[in-house]
Amino acid sequence: MIKHIVFFKLKDSSPESVLRTANVLRDMEDRIPQLISLEVGIDVIRSERSYDISLITEVHSLEDLQAYQVHPVHQEVIKHMNEFKESSIAVDYEL
Repeated sequence: MIKHIVFFKLKDSSPESVLRTANVLRDMEDRIPQLISLEVGIDVIRSERSYDISLITEVHSLEDLQAYQVHPVHQEVIKHMNEFKESSIAVDYEL
């Protein structure tokens, strides 16, 4: 299994913008067959070093991770995130 974790810092970190973007991420659930699980979290601390949103997904294999990356639903989410994110960081690891 592969765990894929991404943190997003948004250009507009207002509660409305963060919630809207979190919902865009959540909308992938049950729409991409390779995803075993999907979790979206919104930061509650809001410190200087905090990122606004976390995305945690699990897939069975590196091949499934690649299929997820190019899936049309995920590609639409990437377009949204590229427009609204200030920065992002990610880690992918085997369980």
